[in-house]
Amino acid sequence: MNLQSVKQRFGIIGNSPALENALSTAVRVAPTDLTVLITGQSGVGKEVFSKIIHSLSSRKHNKIIPVNCGAIPPGTINSELFGHEKGAFTGATSDRKGYFETLNGGTIFLDEIGEMPLDTQSFLLRVLESGEYLKVGSSAVQKTDIRVVAATNAALLDKINKGKFREDLYYRLNTVPIKVPSLSERPEDIYLLFRKFASDFADKYRSETVRLDQEAQAMLENYKWPGNIRELKNIAEQVSVLAKNRLVSGTDLLEFIPNATHRNLPMLAADAKAETENLKEREILYKLLFEMKNDLNDLKSLVFELITKNNLDMPDMQKLSRITQISEQQQPIHSSGYSEYDDRQAYQRTNPNASQPIILDPSSGYNNTIEVQETLSLEDMEKDMIQKALSKHKGKRKDAAYELGISERTLYRKIKNYGLKE
Repeated sequence: MNLQSVKQRFGIIGNSPALENALSTAVRVAPTDLTVLITGQSGVGKEVFSKIIHSLSSRKHNKIIPVNCGAIPPGTINSELFGHEKGAFTGATSDRKGYFETLNGGTIFLDEIGEMPLDTQSFLLRVLESGEYLKVGSSAVQKTDIRVVAATNAALLDKINKGKFREDLYYRLNTVPIKVPSLSERPEDIYLLFRKFASDFADKYRSETVRLDQEAQAMLENYKWPGNIRELKNIAEQVSVLAKNRLVSGTDLLEFIPNATHRNLPMLAADAKAETENLKEREILYKLLFEMKNDLNDLKSLVFELITKNNLDMPDMQKLSRITQISEQQQPIHSSGYSEYDDRQAYQRTNPNASQPIILDPSSGYNNTIEVQETLSLEDMEKDMIQKALSKHKGKRKDAAYELGISERTLYRKIKNYGLKE
């Protein structure tokens, strides 16, 4: 049977290579009795693949039953799957047949296999290896001929590392893996699916089929669809019923998908780590800037206090303003009683990135000219802050890193780069 006829028979919409690869694998494995493990996000249609495998197999005339392992309480799942004897536990008033007995010759679809309890996993492993099982409360070995198709949206290898899933069972189930792609992995199929759903809902509610303009189509294809086909179908139904216009624009679509314009792009682990380090470094710089601001405020207060206590005259602000203005225009001042300006111009020409010095005019009443050159280099400020933190905590990098708000590893790297002494 070719893929196109399989799509028509089971109502599968889409032409993406990832989808067709999954379908091709399902069609090829169906005639065998091999165990199949279907993986994929929630809502991608894993159960449909189990029906395809069963319907194209020699067991198609027998039953297939889906069992959600995550929906059955741990205390009763063994009884549901394998059955129990009368009196096996409180409430067992009679014998009960399990699915592995009633489905003999058929197929069982174990959905959310990652949620199966560990003791049940050991019983299932025995069934897969020998076809044998024990009823709860019985010592008589039972035989069954049943095909197992399992599915999960969880990372089973992670569960194995955490001791929550048996490694031997994983490799026994994973005889033939099938990866069902998510909608974000097949964007070319999204609008096709929407049109199919919209047409079905138009027939159901006896209304005109809604259509999307180009902007709305682009929004559908760029949206991440965390709920996959299930979410897309719900949106198609909402739009079909609630949309004011039959031609839906991008603005109209935002009423139903508020996050449609958000791009949830993945970030590589290395990039994420680098971004975290950059954020921590920026925090240090912000701390330095705030401390500089506080120091400047303290300096202002000190200068004001000195001027007040010593009955000094305030400098002529108009004259200082003229000096600053001329400095910005880079025009030299020729004054017989003032030579410091020429020195400042020479310094700025050789050091264009240097900060503006603070100069007090002698004519304002001050006997001495004071020049303050303070570096504004972020690297120097960061270096100074790290040195202060190390001195405060007597060279203990862990405490200094905590004080600075960065990791000890980042602090060690900066100490090495700056050549600081601990």
